[in-house]
Amino acid sequence: MKNIAAIILAAGKGSRMKALAHNKVVFKLANKQMVVHTVDLLDKLKIKQKIVVVGFAKESVIKVLGNRVAYAVQQKRLGTAHAVIRALGKITKAITDVLILQGDDSALYKEQIIKKIIDLHLLSKADLTFLTIDVDNPLGLGRIIRDKNGKLISVVEEKDATDKEKQIKEINPACYLISVEFLEKYLKKIKKSPVTGEYYLTSLIDMAIKNNEKIETVKGGKILWRGVNTPEELKEAEKLFLNIK
Repeated sequence: MKNIAAIILAAGKGSRMKALAHNKVVFKLANKQMVVHTVDLLDKLKIKQKIVVVGFAKESVIKVLGNRVAYAVQQKRLGTAHAVIRALGKITKAITDVLILQGDDSALYKEQIIKKIIDLHLLSKADLTFLTIDVDNPLGLGRIIRDKNGKLISVVEEKDATDKEKQIKEINPACYLISVEFLEKYLKKIKKSPVTGEYYLTSLIDMAIKNNEKIETVKGGKILWRGVNTPEELKEAEKLFLNIK
């Protein structure tokens, strides 16, 4: 994996976790911090260059990871796309593709699913490959819209989804493998959300579709996954994690 780097997004405040001095990615799952599980996974995959984007309570993240990773600082929380821009400057010239993971949910991913994404991406020479999964309750998550032949049409966020689209259980958990060339071409073209003032990485999917770039999806089905935004969701993630050990 010498030409693949990984970016872990861990700058958010996680206000619903009600933690004032710690970033939510350092909360523990099975006696190990969530972000440490993710870095361990990347080590198993032999991904050498790992960049963690820190911001809120960054010292708490740096304390648990030390020199296992490089760091990029996102001073202002301007969204996931802005976070990736901050990290791109740290990537070495030999890197051709970047795996982007969320620090608050990637602890549950297994090695096989990430390998599947990497293999498909490289084999198909895709510009952007991302994971989709099926969940029982898709509330609040981006829905995967496909045509009758199963081809990806778009990813629709909850707030923009029609009643029919809200019934879709296939969602985007925001696990991406993207070529550096594609990122350099499109990242800075992302428009700011008029609602939040942030720049979202999901906009890259629409850009890829509209510009006929090579895009692939890996259907993960009902894999064990849980985004962690509240103490209750952390407990759910803990139960899931213990079941897969």
